[in-house]
Amino acid sequence: MLGPHMSLIARVFPPFVGGRPAFGLLFVRVVSGSAMAIHGSGKIAKPFSWAGEGSFPAPAQAIAAISEFFGGIALAAGILTPAACLGICATLLVAIYTHVVKHQPFVAKGGPSYELAAIHFAIAFAVGLVGPGKLSLDAAIFGKGLRK
Repeated sequence: MLGPHMSLIARVFPPFVGGRPAFGLLFVRVVSGSAMAIHGSGKIAKPFSWAGEGSFPAPAQAIAAISEFFGGIALAAGILTPAACLGICATLLVAIYTHVVKHQPFVAKGGPSYELAAIHFAIAFAVGLVGPGKLSLDAAIFGKGLRK
């Protein structure tokens, strides 16, 4: 029987996938998480004003900067992955919405589009559903004794 804290963790994390799928998840997490962190690094340097004055409220800009930068690092490392994926997904939904209301296309040659935001959203959403895999800090920290 799992203790109360382990029971909560078992509800948050799906089973940690092993084998070749774990290597696939590791690769996807590191590439996408690193890209998110790099995108967020410029924003985290000026978290309340990166989008320009009047674009979004300063607190919303700070939340997006934190989600991209720290969420990207967490995704790449596979630590607190459900929270990282949730923050990244929320931020990217706003980014996609912003492009759509400006009538920007999904894919554009040389112009603004929401292709990259949609791809990173899809990756964070999928990893959030599947879990970070056994090659993650989450599995190392929370996976012991949780599942076989």
